[in-house]
Amino acid sequence: MGTMAATTIHLLRHGEVHNPEGILYGRLPGYHLSERGFEMAERVGAVLSGQHEIREIVSSPLLRARQTAEPLARLTGLEPTIDHRVIEAENDFQGQKVSKDRLLRSPAMLAKTWNPFLPSWGEPYHKQVLRMKAAVTSLRRRVDGGVGVVVSHQLPIWVTRLHAENRRLWHDPRSRECSLASLTTLTFDGHRLVDLSYAEPCRDLLPEKAVPGA
Repeated sequence: MGTMAATTIHLLRHGEVHNPEGILYGRLPGYHLSERGFEMAERVGAVLSGQHEIREIVSSPLLRARQTAEPLARLTGLEPTIDHRVIEAENDFQGQKVSKDRLLRSPAMLAKTWNPFLPSWGEPYHKQVLRMKAAVTSLRRRVDGGVGVVVSHQLPIWVTRLHAENRRLWHDPRSRECSLASLTTLTFDGHRLVDLSYAEPCRDLLPEKAVPGA
C-alpha cells in the first residue's frame, strides 16, 4: 500500500509596507508595499517557487498581501485566489498612532483596553483562528498531497500558530514570531497536522522597528 503524500500549507506574512507616519493601518485601503517590501516579495516568491511545486496561492484582499503574492504568482503561472477569511484582524485603533503615552492621555482609547485576553479593542482571537482554520482547511483539501500558500497578516497567522501548538491565544505582541515576509509552515498527513515550522527568508532585510500587528 502506498503512503499518502503530505500536504504543505505555507502561511506567508506580507512584506514591509510604506508607512512613514507609523500608523496602525489595519484594514484601511491603499497601504502598499515599500521598495524594501517589494524586494521581500520577490525573494520569498523565488524561495517558494524554487523549493516547491505550488498548486494554489490564496491571498488576503488587502493591497499589501496581493502585492506580496504577485512575484510568486508570476513565477508559478498561478492566479491568486482572494479569500476574505485570511484578512487582517479588525482593530478599533486603526488609522491612529498607538503608544502607551497616547493611550493614557485618551480615556476613550484606554477604555477599549479593559480586556487584553479577548482582546477588547478588536476582533477576538478565537474568531481569527476559526476563519483562518476554515481557509487553511479549504486550501488543504484543494491541494491534497501538494503545496499551497496563504498570504496573510501577522496577528491572524500568529494566533493560528498558537492554536496549532495548543498554546493560549492571549499574548504580548512583542513575543510574536512572525516577521515581515516570514513563513509559518503547516504540514498535514491527511487532515492531521504533523509538523509546524517557521522560517525568515528575508531576515537580512527586516527593518529595526515595525508597526506590530500589521
